Amino acid sequence: MIKVSNLSKDFKLNRKQRREHGDGQMNRKTLRAVDSISFECQPGRVFCLIGPNGAGKTTTLRIISTMLKPTEGSVTVANFDTLENPKEVRRNIGFMTAQTALYDRLTPTEMVQYIADLYGMQASHFEERKNRIFSMLDMHSFADRRIARLSSGMKQKTSIARTIIHDPSVVVFDEPTTGLDIMTARRIIELIRSCREEGKTVIFSTHHMSELRLLCDDLAIIHGGKLYFQGTTEQFEAEMKSDSYEDEFVRLVGGA
Repeated sequence: MIKVSNLSKDFKLNRKQRREHGDGQMNRKTLRAVDSISFECQPGRVFCLIGPNGAGKTTTLRIISTMLKPTEGSVTVANFDTLENPKEVRRNIGFMTAQTALYDRLTPTEMVQYIADLYGMQASHFEERKNRIFSMLDMHSFADRRIARLSSGMKQKTSIARTIIHDPSVVVFDEPTTGLDIMTARRIIELIRSCREEGKTVIFSTHHMSELRLLCDDLAIIHGGKLYFQGTTEQFEAEMKSDSYEDEFVRLVGGA
């Protein structure tokens, strides 16, 4: 389970950054990337964080994964506070983001083995889980190639395999299908569904509204660091005043 309560995050701005933010911003010393948001992610459900680029999705997910500290508010993951027990949070979480680099000189097998060793996985458990994940993601054909020679889709699959190899109870996917071909994106969506079926808590960020229909049980719409909707997919559909998800999203955030 993930519980986010009144979460805010400010970033300090240097002079160059203040200038880049436009007229009237030169006296601002901070930028509020996340602004007093609250939501809960339940086990056995997929929670989608929906918003355009720069909405505050990645900042929120990095706070959940203990990569960033909040300015205000609190986050608990698997009943552990991210500030008071960050090590316990990291033991229970898998975090996948496109910004996390892979080691080019390793193979996917070696990369995943390295992460498994960090978590102290037993050899028998590792082999069983690795083979299952590699089969689900169709990775066996390139499992022993150097990562530097892999395509972007192959690298994304390797990153996801690394994220979930230790069988975490909470999984965070930050835009995992961005820039991928249809077949690779479909494999990843199927794996996220399997995480839900295993009873894991899954949070998934995207700016593609089509993925909401494919995956989401619960969702929050974020824009400019603020939440514009938070509830179940059924509630979202019941409250819609537009003909499509895309039009409803534009309606909700269009005045921001």
